[in-house]
Amino acid sequence: MAGDEITERRHSGRFSLRWDPARARAAYRGGWWVDETLADALRRAAAEFPARALVVDGDARLDAGTLHVQAEALARALLVRAPAGSVVSFMLPNWHEAVVIYHAITLAGMVAHPVLPSLRDHELQFQLRDVGARLVFIPSWFRRHDYAAMFDRVLASLELRPEVVVVRGEAGAHTAYADLFASAPASKLPVLDPDAVRMVMYTSGTTGRSRGVLHTHNTLHALMRQIGRNWRVAPGDSFLVPSPVSHIGGSIYAFEAPLLLGTTAILMDRWEPETALHLAATVPCTHICGATPFLEQLLDAAKRAGERLPALKLFVCGGASVPPSLIRSAAAHFANAAVTRVYGSTEVPVTTVGCPDRADLAYAAETDGRPGVATVKLAVASRAADGEGEILVQGPQMLAGYLHPEDEADVFDDDGYYRTGDLGHWVDGDYLVISGRSKDIIIRHGENISPKEIEDMLQDHPQIAEVAIVGVPDPRTGERACAVIVPATPSQAPDVPAVGAFLAGRGLATFKFPEEVVCWDTLPKNDTGKVLKHRIRATLAARRAAPDTEAAR
Repeated sequence: MAGDEITERRHSGRFSLRWDPARARAAYRGGWWVDETLADALRRAAAEFPARALVVDGDARLDAGTLHVQAEALARALLVRAPAGSVVSFMLPNWHEAVVIYHAITLAGMVAHPVLPSLRDHELQFQLRDVGARLVFIPSWFRRHDYAAMFDRVLASLELRPEVVVVRGEAGAHTAYADLFASAPASKLPVLDPDAVRMVMYTSGTTGRSRGVLHTHNTLHALMRQIGRNWRVAPGDSFLVPSPVSHIGGSIYAFEAPLLLGTTAILMDRWEPETALHLAATVPCTHICGATPFLEQLLDAAKRAGERLPALKLFVCGGASVPPSLIRSAAAHFANAAVTRVYGSTEVPVTTVGCPDRADLAYAAETDGRPGVATVKLAVASRAADGEGEILVQGPQMLAGYLHPEDEADVFDDDGYYRTGDLGHWVDGDYLVISGRSKDIIIRHGENISPKEIEDMLQDHPQIAEVAIVGVPDPRTGERACAVIVPATPSQAPDVPAVGAFLAGRGLATFKFPEEVVCWDTLPKNDTGKVLKHRIRATLAARRAAPDTEAAR
């Protein structure tokens, strides 16, 4: 049985992968896994269609021929600095240079480590140390933040210090991006294994420590083939990419789709609804994928401008709670587009493909869609109402393991299904509805926030005796983080700005800061002292129904 074989490990450089021979054979037989890599696709595109536009970044455009030349030159420069199999990090906005860097890492047989530009000292220090990065690409400045100065601070705390390459702006004591091309030798590039690790991407966990998710050439190939099969994608289509390319939701459309699906990626390095609407209308864009706020704000901008985006085929919305009314309103306004909810994770991207047919609007609005290539089962408790259970997933796009195999404990069942920690139920047997989470994760603007990471920091605040971070519904962001605090001295309880200032001093990313602070005398606990967060959420919900009783700061 497959469950007996799943315990095997396969080594890819210094990585230890979960390897299920039966799953691999099925994936190859089905064509989800193949014997070629993205590097082969790039070489083929450069030879056959060198002038085809792959990426648009403002006035900058990358065609297949140019991308191939630049990526090969950069790959050779990388191999001078580190051997194949090394990890190369990049902490970049949605810039065309990030696309060149990703493909150069691939051609060099190295492992790409995308880092969200919104992270700060605390997260950076952990990830760079954990992954053992040999190089890291950064901007000098972006959105009024000095990345070069931040890396000077972070590098001082690391034993293994990666070479820092500055892509735009003054490099200072670091390496300038352009200098890598000037020194690239004409060396031979390695032959790649399609089952080798190609990317490590960190995701929040329930323990407060992020975990590195490993994907191979083939797990990502399966993901893209599924998208091509289910999302009405045709060669020549254009994806608007407002989601960060360092997030699974942006990387696949910027890095993979142009070569594997024949599309063009239209990059946005910051979200502005009016700009997005202009790009979508003038390119024109056929596909947009993003979290709930993107759809809400694009729809508002389109209504104000009287623009209906007739070329738009599909808007895929996920990553946070998606109101059914929003799906219906958007589908009514964008009359040629299917607008649908989807469900997935970094571990198993695009678990459900939504409902990409406009005729299925009711399911698109009220459910998270049907599974694609992934197999989904529910671990239903005997007393569960409406068949609700934990969602378990298996498929050819599933992660190949975590950076640290010990993080896999209790993550997979005996048959190799990934335990998502999310709760769901079926509608009409085919459509999945996400009804809650057993994992203690807050999803704000489509980004995962680990409460324990914040709690661990705030526990050191001199004015805080106890703290619990919980997610509360927010119509704009999906959820917001609420800090329920037992103050050390009732008359000196910290407020929202004080909590934010404390966390900023610890180097935590701003998007993780609690947006609300509530002071209580005690936190509800069980007999073993465990904080009962479900009771906290229920109490907050009840008090919001009678707001005069709430003592929120």
